[in-house]
Amino acid sequence: MNISKLKIAEAHFLQSYPDGFADAGLVEIGKRHRMDKMTVFAKEVFAKKSFDRPNEFLDNLVKLVSRSSMVSLFEKPKFRDMVNDLNSEDQKRLVASYRKLFHGNQKKGLTEVVEFLAERKMAKWSLVTIGLVYYRPQKEVFVKPTTAKNIVQKLELDLEYKPRPSWEFYEGYRDAILEMKSLVNPSLAPNNAALTGFLMMVL
Repeated sequence: MNISKLKIAEAHFLQSYPDGFADAGLVEIGKRHRMDKMTVFAKEVFAKKSFDRPNEFLDNLVKLVSRSSMVSLFEKPKFRDMVNDLNSEDQKRLVASYRKLFHGNQKKGLTEVVEFLAERKMAKWSLVTIGLVYYRPQKEVFVKPTTAKNIVQKLELDLEYKPRPSWEFYEGYRDAILEMKSLVNPSLAPNNAALTGFLMMVL
């Protein structure tokens, strides 16, 4: 990681927004993303007991994706239609994979979710990671393809971005974001999505 480039980006950002994401110029942007509300909803959607009611879980998963300001308008209806078209066996399989992703072997869970979505040509980084960053906003990351590619390239991360989501990239990217979080002013990282947002704006 090129730490000096990160510190230059931080200095530029703080020059424009001295209070980081608490700056008046950015508060409106923050409101649009409704991170606090989405986190509260995600805690309900992905609570352990929710997985015992597969239909309700999938309905709420679709709602979460539909309400997200970070998922593209193009992907939302496609995801909803895919979920609505699943037969009961596929529903069980998808719910079991999400259960693993949030409350079991995370690597296995993410890989299974990706495989399931790939069979339906829906294996998108945004769809795979949006729930994670809302559920654990300080520990997980949202992978937005253009932003992730920029961060890897400009900050010289030892990672290879690929369009198909994978555990290897997710884990490496998350580790890098958490390291950056420890190196920059806390006002730039009220949560991990904000930190990647700051990097998107300056890189």
